[in-house]
Amino acid sequence: MKRDTVAMAFDPKGIALPLDRILPLKKITVAIKRSRRYQRIVASIREIGIIEPLVVFPQNGKKRRYILLDGLLRFEAIKDLGKTEAFCLVATEDEAYTYNHKVNQVIPIQEHFMILRAIENGVSEDRIAATLNVDVKSIRSKRDLLKGVCPEAVKLLKDRRVSGGAVRELSKVKPMRQIEMAELLIASGNLTASYAKCLIAATPDDQLVEKGAAKARTGLSPEEITRMEREMENLSRDFRQIEETHGRNVLNLVTSVAYLRKLLDNASIVRFLSRHQADMLTEFQKIVEATSLTEPE
Repeated sequence: MKRDTVAMAFDPKGIALPLDRILPLKKITVAIKRSRRYQRIVASIREIGIIEPLVVFPQNGKKRRYILLDGLLRFEAIKDLGKTEAFCLVATEDEAYTYNHKVNQVIPIQEHFMILRAIENGVSEDRIAATLNVDVKSIRSKRDLLKGVCPEAVKLLKDRRVSGGAVRELSKVKPMRQIEMAELLIASGNLTASYAKCLIAATPDDQLVEKGAAKARTGLSPEEITRMEREMENLSRDFRQIEETHGRNVLNLVTSVAYLRKLLDNASIVRFLSRHQADMLTEFQKIVEATSLTEPE
């Protein structure tokens, strides 16, 4: 049996096109050109050239003029740098919904590993900073992001959108507490530096790398710190209990909803409830019609 093949959405060879033959569908405002993101694109192209080609489509099927489907900021950056042509991929259909609409932003831990890999491959920190249009101190800070953080905590957070500040706070406590803090950050859904600092303030002295140093800057009295430690310990215990029972509770709920749906498919039961338990019927219908057991993110 012959399998269906997926047609390519563009010509894989690509072509170099003069910029005056490419027609952008939008205009870039002055505010966008002043933005950090745009300046970073300009710096990147200046240092290492275009990595991701523009995507174009022949206007009216002709090959003299092309519509720009993807890469508006890159197109403007190339023009601002005084270049007259750009390498492009020619799309086979006039479809502006390109793969770039599904790009995920790089999170701090991933960025750390990317910078380390670039340095290992011989790229200098100054070159990386110039390419990203940031100060070299920022690159060094990202390079040292995981210094003092145990591998187990890194593994827990590596795919989470945790802030760099929160990761740095972990280095102030011992490995076991790092793992505990990472689990609390994930369980609470709060991956910010502020929450991590609260966890540091509630950490007993014997779990700190430098006893008292982190707490001295919080402005809390010893009594307040003791109370916070006790509350955080209770909160940690509650999170663990919820984590242990969550899967079982969700399974029970799914089973219950399926059973209710089956009941409400029975016309006789619906008639009986509408006559004798109208309020209950309304609530059952709400449960059955719910699309998810959790709130949308």
